[in-house]
Amino acid sequence: MAVNAAPSREAPPGRLAGRWVPWLVIGLWVALAAVMVPLSGKLSSVTTDRAVDTLPASAESTKVAVLEDSLPGGEDNTFVFVYHRAGGMTDADRATVERHYDTLAERYPPKAAAGEDDDGPPTRLSTDGKAMMFTLDVSTTYGEPETIVGPLRDAAKDRPTGLELEVTGPAAVDGDLDAVFDGIDLQVFLTTVVVVTVLLILTYRSPVLWFIPLVVVGVAALTAMATVYLLVKGFGIVVNDQNSALLTILVFGVGTDYALLLIARYRETLHHHENVRVAMVHALRGAAPAIVASAATVVAGLLCLLVADLNSTSGLGPIGAAGILCALVAMLTLFPAVLVVLGRRIFWPGIPRFSTAVEEKPGLWGRLGATISRSRWVATLGSFGVLGVLAIGLAGNTGALREQDQFLSAPESVTGFTVLRQHFPELGGQPMTIFTRPAYQERVLDIVKGTPGVAVAIPGQTSGGWADISVFPTDAPDTVAEYDTIKRVRTAVHAVSGAEAIVGGPSAENLDTEVTTSRDEKLVIPLVLAVVLIVLGLLLRAIVAPLVLMATVIVSFAAAFGGSVFIFDTVLGFKGIDYSVPLLAFMFLVALGVDYNIFLASRAREETVRLGTGQGMLKALSATGGVITSAGLVLAATFAVLTTLPLVMLIEVGFLVAFGVLLDALLVRSVLVPALTLLIGRRIWWPSRLSRPTAEPPDGPQPLADDEELALQR
Repeated sequence: MAVNAAPSREAPPGRLAGRWVPWLVIGLWVALAAVMVPLSGKLSSVTTDRAVDTLPASAESTKVAVLEDSLPGGEDNTFVFVYHRAGGMTDADRATVERHYDTLAERYPPKAAAGEDDDGPPTRLSTDGKAMMFTLDVSTTYGEPETIVGPLRDAAKDRPTGLELEVTGPAAVDGDLDAVFDGIDLQVFLTTVVVVTVLLILTYRSPVLWFIPLVVVGVAALTAMATVYLLVKGFGIVVNDQNSALLTILVFGVGTDYALLLIARYRETLHHHENVRVAMVHALRGAAPAIVASAATVVAGLLCLLVADLNSTSGLGPIGAAGILCALVAMLTLFPAVLVVLGRRIFWPGIPRFSTAVEEKPGLWGRLGATISRSRWVATLGSFGVLGVLAIGLAGNTGALREQDQFLSAPESVTGFTVLRQHFPELGGQPMTIFTRPAYQERVLDIVKGTPGVAVAIPGQTSGGWADISVFPTDAPDTVAEYDTIKRVRTAVHAVSGAEAIVGGPSAENLDTEVTTSRDEKLVIPLVLAVVLIVLGLLLRAIVAPLVLMATVIVSFAAAFGGSVFIFDTVLGFKGIDYSVPLLAFMFLVALGVDYNIFLASRAREETVRLGTGQGMLKALSATGGVITSAGLVLAATFAVLTTLPLVMLIEVGFLVAFGVLLDALLVRSVLVPALTLLIGRRIWWPSRLSRPTAEPPDGPQPLADDEELALQR
């Protein structure tokens, strides 16, 4: 079907289309890159994964960590050496254990001889005679756990044949966890580049066009890293390795989405305008408002995280917002400038030609829209049915994931805890550290020893007006039983008037993190919903449409979460959901899910003015279906990069967000939202003027005849 397009041969309007403007923009970006790219490499130097940096200063375990750090020798890293022999420990084995302890204690002198008291020597023999163990506290002045655990394991290699050893304990787990994150930024960056490259080549089927958005998004990503580095130095926000990886994923995902949307509009306008600068101006006028609104929604949602108490969560707010803004500015300035300079030939071999008549062929999305129009109730109920079935998965295992279960392949530190519990069931948990005033140390010690769930309590050093006590729970680390023991110990020691006792340690830090995250969820989630709803209302100048769109996004999130839990539990065999996953997934899926609804709804509102609500929505679906689905596939693929990493938490976040984005792009935005709009009719725009009967064109929201459906397909 030939459509008269009223092509334009006019000269570029004003200075915006001047030939020098694209070159000026490119020059400014080159100058900016010269400054920012060197700074981007410094981001890894300011990342931290210490729990004390993640938790709020008000958390009890944070106070313990700060106090430990302030005392002579600094905070300790606790390692546990577990030796075992299936046939029982021999005299040579015992002598080896004693020798190893003496050597290591001389190399890393402890602040106090913890264990050398009434409970016996520092080395301990299991009751079954098959294992020995000792605890080594190494001051943080010797380095981080990752740099210490390797030399410790090497120092204990000299032992009799058949004597097995696992170096475990809180610091060993931290060291193995840090090793997983080594080079993760580069791995994520390179993997994301490869994935986006493949998808762009498949999307454009051009040997050159794919390269331009990839380079510009890469520039945006490096600029975002540099910006975040400056934010850390200037405002002290907390950036951990997880947030650093998410920054790369986010910039590449949304930046590529913006590129796809702009190229789609630019390709359209090139048919109608001979001058490429004029075509780009019209493309920006058409695409930029939706892109800016999308970015504003995501940024507003991310900044809601600033109210969170958990530093890593609140830090993700400005980190993610900086990434989105860098992607937005790059894709609306540098990207158009490069496209204009390169001209039409960048689309080779499918170069869009300027013509007085453009042939538009029937498309998949036009046919889908016609089908939805005929069976709008079926489409609505069918969509809700699919989402409801997926949401049933929420009845699965949504319990908290233990730190030891974070690894896909259990390292030595994790297997060591299993061996420790087998031979020393009374020392199954991670040690707690209690600080109290010296005058009350004995009283607090007696109370702690009598607390259910406590295996051993050992007095430590007295320094700086404080005395410490090391406490070993009987239950496995990060279990409900161990957390209950920590709560009982805290309640008991807090009751000692004047002692000012506080309880910390690795498991206490994990408990405080879980409690803080739960509190943050109750505060952040409603705030994000409210802010995103307001942004939608301002964009669409309506009340009903934003409420409908938000409802679909929430239902989509529940379905994505339920389906993911089913996969995690029954297929992958994960032992729970990391505490950070629900809030992160909600944040990304709500903000990014609303993105695609914004692209569709803003185009539908534009078309409604000419065609009426029903035909306007179907026209919008036909026009945006392909590009939005491509954008969804790219964004899902970038988040899916996280599933290639050997850490359960990142796999869960990557899979859940990728699955949710696909669900939203392929079902919610493509079927459910158009079907609901057709059912509600012009009232979807209430209370704007578009909701009034007089605002509808004569062929407004009436059911479409067959010939009208055919026209829409074209």
